[in-house]
Amino acid sequence: MTQTLNGGVSFWQRQLGPAPQRASLAGPMSVDVCIVGAGLTGLWSAYYLKKADPSLNIVILEQRYAGFGASGRNGGWLSATVAGSLERYASRTSVAAARILQTEMIDAVDEVIRVAREEGIEADVVKGGVLRVAHTPAQLRRLTEAAATADRWGDAHAVLNEAETRSRVNVDGVLGSIYSVNGARLHPAKLVRGLADAVTRAGVTIFESTPVTAIGPHQVQTQVGNVEAQYVVRATEGFTATLPGLRRRWLPMNSSMIVTEPLESHVWDEIGWKGGETLSDSAHAFMYAQRTADDRIAIGGRGVPYRYGSRLDVDGETSLATVAQLQHIVARLFPVTKGVAIEQAWSGVLGVPRDWCATVEFDPATGIGVAGGYVGHGVTAANLAGRTLRDLIEGRDSQLVRLPWVNWRSRDWESEPLRWCGVRGLYLAYRAADRAEASGRETTSRWARAADRLAGR
Repeated sequence: MTQTLNGGVSFWQRQLGPAPQRASLAGPMSVDVCIVGAGLTGLWSAYYLKKADPSLNIVILEQRYAGFGASGRNGGWLSATVAGSLERYASRTSVAAARILQTEMIDAVDEVIRVAREEGIEADVVKGGVLRVAHTPAQLRRLTEAAATADRWGDAHAVLNEAETRSRVNVDGVLGSIYSVNGARLHPAKLVRGLADAVTRAGVTIFESTPVTAIGPHQVQTQVGNVEAQYVVRATEGFTATLPGLRRRWLPMNSSMIVTEPLESHVWDEIGWKGGETLSDSAHAFMYAQRTADDRIAIGGRGVPYRYGSRLDVDGETSLATVAQLQHIVARLFPVTKGVAIEQAWSGVLGVPRDWCATVEFDPATGIGVAGGYVGHGVTAANLAGRTLRDLIEGRDSQLVRLPWVNWRSRDWESEPLRWCGVRGLYLAYRAADRAEASGRETTSRWARAADRLAGR
């Protein structure tokens, strides 16, 4: 059997080969806009700012290389899921404002696809929608309620029975599902590398291998000198905890993935999955998956969700227990894949605010803009955030600057060891809830309700 490669940043990056080598910052400089982080948030911000004003001198500072973080490691989901609770946004603003945020997220799915086509970015995009399946009565009940809630906010979902679900993707043991057309599958490394090339063509300079040591008003500090800028954008997402004073701002939550070898045609004849749907379940310790363009299954889940002290892994190495757990999920969902080799496993971190709500912030006095806290929904949210930052920096009076996530602030996470104990307890409770619901109960386990209260979701 083929030996599974563990780590190596991600399968997506390895499949494309070595990333292009860009120069590092050589010394102090002065620019109009300095963006910290060459992931999707930073790249989209640069893209739209440069399109709006080609005369702007924009630089991006990246610690490793463009797409090294979650932007090049994620599950390849372009979905309209709002990174946070619409009910919570509405409670502080208005129902109308929260509904507009949902509408903008739906539109952002098509905007990413449009730009990719316009810029010649071949990212294996298939707009096949989002399918969420249920394996227990409690999960099915939650999905039905979730569909009704999503409909009220403007993201229409169809409720599918077992046969209708299997006609799309033949998931073993499924009871039903919900489906939304507002989603697409893509190759995340192809998207982020293509976008980096697009901003470079537009005249934006990306400095790689350039660690940032501090961010302040109109200034970014590095080991080789300071970059003075009228505007500074912090687009560091899951790596935010590495910056001074920000260790507790966003939790670096770990998510792990595996990818199979390409599956033979008779396997796909059994599974189906011809529509390119992104797939997830409705367990509390949930999984997310896609059928790749080269006929593999790429699937992810939480694994070890958090490392003590907000420590980060850099190479993507994943615990063997997590790899085995994800492999078991593949075989459980699709028994026909039993014995199929796992080609690679990897992990990455995403940014999680204490209230699980994403934010786009801008302070005209300091010139500092911030976007992130996407809790795993950043492929689409980063595009909307980039356009929102453009309007905030340019001083536009647009619908985007009035979205409820603008200048949204969550309280910081607790200090250690409370932070580690809390997150560990949270996921132990969610797994206990999944075990309890597997017995056939029709209501959500009290373990999950307790975990939701602990999480502040």
